Amino acid sequence: MNDEPELKFRGGWMMAFVPVAIFLIFCVLYFVVLDAFDMTALATGGFIALLIGALLARNYGKYWDAVMAGIGSPTAVSIVMVLFMVGMLGQLIKDSNVSGGFVWIADQAGLNGAALTLFTFLACCLIAMATGSSIGTMFTAFPIFYPAGVLLGADPTLLAGAIVSGAIFGDNLAPISDTTIISASTQRFRRKDGAADIGGVVTSRARYALVAAGVSAVAYLVFGGTGAGPVDSADLAEASDARGLLMLIPIAVLLAVSFYTRNIFLAVTVGLILGTATALLSGLLEPSGVLGVVDGAPTGYLVTGVASLLPTVCLVISVFGIMGVLRAGGVLNRIVDALARGRLAGTPRGAETAIGLGVSATTVLFGGVNSASMLAFGPIADEIGARQQLHPYRRTNVMDCFAMGVSCVVPVFSAFLFIGALLTGGHEQAPALSTVQLFGATFYPLVLTVVLIVAVATGWGRRFEGADGVAVRQREDAAEPVSV
Repeated sequence: MNDEPELKFRGGWMMAFVPVAIFLIFCVLYFVVLDAFDMTALATGGFIALLIGALLARNYGKYWDAVMAGIGSPTAVSIVMVLFMVGMLGQLIKDSNVSGGFVWIADQAGLNGAALTLFTFLACCLIAMATGSSIGTMFTAFPIFYPAGVLLGADPTLLAGAIVSGAIFGDNLAPISDTTIISASTQRFRRKDGAADIGGVVTSRARYALVAAGVSAVAYLVFGGTGAGPVDSADLAEASDARGLLMLIPIAVLLAVSFYTRNIFLAVTVGLILGTATALLSGLLEPSGVLGVVDGAPTGYLVTGVASLLPTVCLVISVFGIMGVLRAGGVLNRIVDALARGRLAGTPRGAETAIGLGVSATTVLFGGVNSASMLAFGPIADEIGARQQLHPYRRTNVMDCFAMGVSCVVPVFSAFLFIGALLTGGHEQAPALSTVQLFGATFYPLVLTVVLIVAVATGWGRRFEGADGVAVRQREDAAEPVSV
């Protein structure tokens, strides 16, 4: 972390935190004060923070050299490329109406009450895994499942919580999720080149995510009904489309390729080709829905998919620019050294605890936007964990799962809960809910936090980096490592 030239500020090294403070002010302003979730606004805050921070640098040129070094880092560039690729795939899945297929199943099976709450949770899990977008899943699922589900006897609060929980689960585990990509890309190997591969990360993370999802599913089944009898719902039938289930085929192939090859670019390519063919042959998309021009404006999921990720890419660029300033100013070194030399991070368990606490605090400060929090805290987690020889998969999973836990659903700060509460409004059949009501019903992130605390305390799933990056059960300085 000492590759960059030292950058000095007027007023001392603490002035390097000014861009961070300005960025946090934008997070609080938009998510807490204005109740507006907008990644472009966050990115704007980041760029404004960089401009103001430059005025405090003793050497203006070196400041912008540091910004460019952060933006041009291999981690930042790889994240941007992957985000654009998966943006196209996620848009394909949305446009081909996978959610309509799940609604068709619920309608045909006559699900109601608690069973419908459970089904909604599972459906949202799969939709979010397929699209890689928690926010996109919420905007898709709430108008379809929430009013109809209440009519069919589901408890309104728990039904809304099930939608938010399913969206967070998919974001937590999806190979094409921006949070999965960011958390993996920020954790580098020390015994070989490169960062944690997404396929390996998702495979190793599944044990924690599936346990939390299983417990949540049982809770929704037990508590998710109001006792009302089944009610005929024209809205449910109108929103259903069995053809959407066909898109599960390319999704399954994509997941298989991702897990087998551990190459997200190959997996996305296969998914795009097979998914496009399936959508066109089934009539879910017209050729113009793939790529075209209408009235002089470009159309198709390829264009809209890239466009939908532009705000997130801008956020990545601004945050990595800020991280470049912190690195060049020696701030990251100071933070890592303070944590690593402290008593807490002096053991593997302590290092994981420090990562969990650090990313949780950062996520709360960033309004529950875990992609931004992991961009900021990722390099710190990388250094803390590497000093205890923790494998990149383990560092990634501890950071990602804590960022997806309680810290992303704190009622007064959470963008997830603000959006969820917003989407419960405006329905004649169902009540509008507050963020506090949603918090207690959003089981998955709450249970996931407990699962990770147990994993850190007991060492469940803990692996260290051995020769050539192989995951081993013991550190080399502790005993002879055993390959796993």
